[in-house]
Amino acid sequence: MCRLFGLSSTPERTRATFWLLDAPDSLSYQSHREPDGTGLGYFDDDGTPHMHKAPIAAYEDRCFAEEAKEVESTTFLAHVRFASTGDLEVRNTHPFLQDGRLFAHNGVIEGLDDLEAELGKDREPVRGTPTQSASSR
Repeated sequence: MCRLFGLSSTPERTRATFWLLDAPDSLSYQSHREPDGTGLGYFDDDGTPHMHKAPIAAYEDRCFAEEAKEVESTTFLAHVRFASTGDLEVRNTHPFLQDGRLFAHNGVIEGLDDLEAELGKDREPVRGTPTQSASSR
């Protein structure tokens, strides 16, 4: 199962280094069990969202470690992926950025035909591959 981390320290800016790298069961440590992708999102002082993600384990991702040590923000959203559906690609790796918002989820979204019928054109920005199986490990 994927792992999801969120931190809000508003109004203070903080670092998430402990939870992402240093804690006994940090997100980086958990990525040994969930190795199919990692991502970290946060916001600048002016509210501009930033995101780095890659379809590799957090413990192998140098950018994840550097950002976890250096970035200060009031909000963090991090994710490590254990793929159940969708290929091991950036477009299937969390978090997602759309219209200044960061989003991640844990689990499989089912009933996609019904969801697509309901969303209509609003489905167009979604980039993941919901119908493919995860690549073999």
